[in-house]
Amino acid sequence: MTKETTLMPEAMSRPPLPPFSLETARQKVRMAEDAWNTRDPDKVALAYTEDTQWRNRAEFLNGRDEVRAFLARKWAREIGYRLIKEIWTFEGNRIAVRFCYEWHDDVGSWFRAYGNENWEFDEHGLMRRRIASINDLPIAEAQRKFFWPQGRRPDDHPGLTELGL
Repeated sequence: MTKETTLMPEAMSRPPLPPFSLETARQKVRMAEDAWNTRDPDKVALAYTEDTQWRNRAEFLNGRDEVRAFLARKWAREIGYRLIKEIWTFEGNRIAVRFCYEWHDDVGSWFRAYGNENWEFDEHGLMRRRIASINDLPIAEAQRKFFWPQGRRPDDHPGLTELGL
């Protein structure tokens, strides 16, 4: 066995690993939220299997490279993106979440997107399937609720339930 082969499983692992407990499922959800709030397509794409399958709204993506390209397009368009995810339920290697994010376009129009995601993980903790249903709602800037500095949501910032979302 070569050194490269020995390192591969560890490099490909994304703890916590399934089967999930409530604690590890919550941890996985927060890690996903934190990663997406970086708006770094290269970093975020590493959480998915090479052959991951996505349905995002009406778009179907296959593989990490398509996910990376999708995320780059998304965050180029969705300026000021800030996301909160909350666990809905979990079992075995699957987690369901609800989420909300706010963003504005290049002319300054604000939106709040509401959605649900179903996730399925492989034994290494990489997401192999993501099914997302999302609806956008135009909002006035005064209706915004997500004001933390760009990046990770502070631990003391309210979640979706506390915000009434």
